[in-house]
Amino acid sequence: MSSRMEKTDQDLIKALQRDFGEAVRCEQPTFTGMPVLWVQREALTDLLGYLKGLAPPYNLLFDLSAVDERLRDHRRGLPASDFTVFYQLMSVAGNRDIMLKVALTSNDLNMPSAVGVFPSANWYEREVWDMFGISFSGHPHLERILMPPTWTGHPLRKDYPARATEFDPYTLTVEGQNAEQEALQFQPEHWGMARERDGAEFMFLNLGPNHPSAHGAFRIVLQLDGEEIVDCVPDIGYHHRGAEKMAERQ
Repeated sequence: MSSRMEKTDQDLIKALQRDFGEAVRCEQPTFTGMPVLWVQREALTDLLGYLKGLAPPYNLLFDLSAVDERLRDHRRGLPASDFTVFYQLMSVAGNRDIMLKVALTSNDLNMPSAVGVFPSANWYEREVWDMFGISFSGHPHLERILMPPTWTGHPLRKDYPARATEFDPYTLTVEGQNAEQEALQFQPEHWGMARERDGAEFMFLNLGPNHPSAHGAFRIVLQLDGEEIVDCVPDIGYHHRGAEKMAERQ
């Protein structure tokens, strides 16, 4: 990293500390040189909007996920955190990155949704809810995205089993099968869609699921008015491969 880039990053950190005060809790040293700031949850969306409004802007939410840190022994001066939610932003024009981290306690796993600032946060936040059980207030549709809607638990928590033998033997009754099939039915109201317009009902058509050059199922639910496609819902479901749990186990 050039000295010019380092100076620019430090100037940005100083500006954030000046404008947001104690909401910027601390800076975390990294080997990558990317600025990493721990921030207060209440200021998160304002900070994201601030960064998006700079010139050049941090206009790409490159990554958003979480870490279960309950088993961490050495925090090296970083804020205490049971779960950490992190946001990596990229300035495409400025060729720069920055990461914001928010510390959460186990009894208060709730974050403000960033969808109003970065619409791409929608699927990221659903994944964090699905995998870690962290809620996002104000999210337009906080539902499971990788696991089936009837799934119990959050697979990327450290206390979630990593082996099939750690679960009770699997059984599927007729009642259970019917419940699973019912859970798969598409409910337009859950996605903000109307069932009819001007007295005429829409048709909802599953396109897929299929494998479009990717490992995992993908479907699109089409909302049809006759032969006209009015709207669609993309569903990437059942895509989780459990690679993280396998890495933990090995």
